[in-house]
Amino acid sequence: MKLFIGNKAYSSWSMRGWLAVKQSGLAFEEATVPLFDADWDQRRQGDEFAAGGGKVPILWEDDCVVWDSLAIIEFLADKVGRDVFWPKDEQARAMARSMAAEMHSGFANLRRELPMNVRKQYPARQLSAETVQEIGRVLSTWAHARARFGGTGKFLFDRYSAADIMFAPVATRFVTYSVPLPGFAATYVEALYTHPHIRQWIEDAQNEDWTIEKYEQEVAA
Repeated sequence: MKLFIGNKAYSSWSMRGWLAVKQSGLAFEEATVPLFDADWDQRRQGDEFAAGGGKVPILWEDDCVVWDSLAIIEFLADKVGRDVFWPKDEQARAMARSMAAEMHSGFANLRRELPMNVRKQYPARQLSAETVQEIGRVLSTWAHARARFGGTGKFLFDRYSAADIMFAPVATRFVTYSVPLPGFAATYVEALYTHPHIRQWIEDAQNEDWTIEKYEQEVAA
């Protein structure tokens, strides 16, 4: 398999796709494509990106192509077993899938106002009411999952799952922008940061040679 991803410092969707392939345990080749550089518009028109409309991540296995992070998770779950990615309990699995889907389609204000950059940390600042509301929604779903299905583990559904993969880039945003978190959420974010796959992604990002200037400046409220 070959996975095309964007810059590890900035690309939240690439992070999800990459974490999914790492979780599968399958061997893969990783190809990092610098986003928005001088060759980006031409590069994204290449055949390897066509199926996904020029976006990353995109996963190839011979002539089989899968784009979109959530689709990559499901493709890999079919290959290695759904228990690798989703809780075994039916009710927990239903909630995990709902949370992953909501993360996939929602939280537009949070994404816009707090763009991902795992190499930076800014002081806390006032956020828009819309973003604060979305952060509240994230925290309430985290609390619900932990209360019902967290068990004795460190993650949303006891053991690390696709739900954690989907929320990992949000956790990095909370760290980057020093978002105040209640104790349970701070503990969960710390657990994510100590997971070996997430730790490797963040460490790799520190060693990237390229930057995207618009993501290197603190976004004004």
